[in-house]
Amino acid sequence: MNSTINYTKEELLRLYNLPLEELLKESSQYMTNEIECCSLINARNGKCSQNCKYCAQSSHYCTNIQTHPLVDIEVVKKAALESKENNAYHFSIVTSGKTPDEGRDFNIELDMIKEINNIDGLQSCASLGILTEEQAKALADAGLKRFHHNINTCRSYYPEVCTTHSWDDRLNTCKLVKKYGMELCCGVILGMGETVEQRIEMAMELAEIQPNSIPINILMPVAQTPFENYHNKIDEENILRTMAIFKIANPKSKLRFAGGRMRLSKENQELALKTCVEGSLIGDYLTTVGQDIKNDLETFNKLGKNIV
Repeated sequence: MNSTINYTKEELLRLYNLPLEELLKESSQYMTNEIECCSLINARNGKCSQNCKYCAQSSHYCTNIQTHPLVDIEVVKKAALESKENNAYHFSIVTSGKTPDEGRDFNIELDMIKEINNIDGLQSCASLGILTEEQAKALADAGLKRFHHNINTCRSYYPEVCTTHSWDDRLNTCKLVKKYGMELCCGVILGMGETVEQRIEMAMELAEIQPNSIPINILMPVAQTPFENYHNKIDEENILRTMAIFKIANPKSKLRFAGGRMRLSKENQELALKTCVEGSLIGDYLTTVGQDIKNDLETFNKLGKNIV
């Protein structure tokens, strides 16, 4: 986990404050012409014990979402096959809860991973919460290709986002994923009240972690959560600036659009795809509707992207 960061915080701040065109020109140097698509299934929804202030699924807030226990394996298999048809390369099982065993169905989740691995041309992914060493080993033994676990924000701001677990709990899970040979997908949520300096801190912390993939979520404020009125905590230009800095600080990681990208105009989404973003979560998200998959694929083709 001890990588060399090429930029100091001061250097990244200087880049952040360049004219936008210059900053995006800098980040575009690290781009390939590829776009990696992934999709997910919300396999267990709601009733989460954690108090993350952005989350519709937390049992601490009355968000009135529809909850459901773990879905059947056949439901997962069907969704995975549909994702493959839509050009997804990774397919993720996502469950609510602090840990995989919060729903007491970890062994079923392992069987789901094996089913996904049986589908040619599709890579298994899972987002199951904070892991123990035994759980990380079991996931690797089941053949899991990639595990998703965000840091969400920087260490210094994390107590403002969640108090029922720590930033270091998340970091430890990231370390376990890499220890057992799985790929790591680890990103953030922008617009939760963090400062520009804290966005730089996120970029540098991710550079230390060295994830294969960095999903960029943009907060979609949920009614009845503590962040319900956080609509104006970040604007489109600063979203672009932050993504460019993330790419510069993490040139070997694939930045990908995730939840909330509809807060960017179509023009700015395309600009990001040209200059700093090389992946996208397609289809619907956990508790929000995504963009039309057909339109996404048309955009990727229009920009000359090779879907991998």
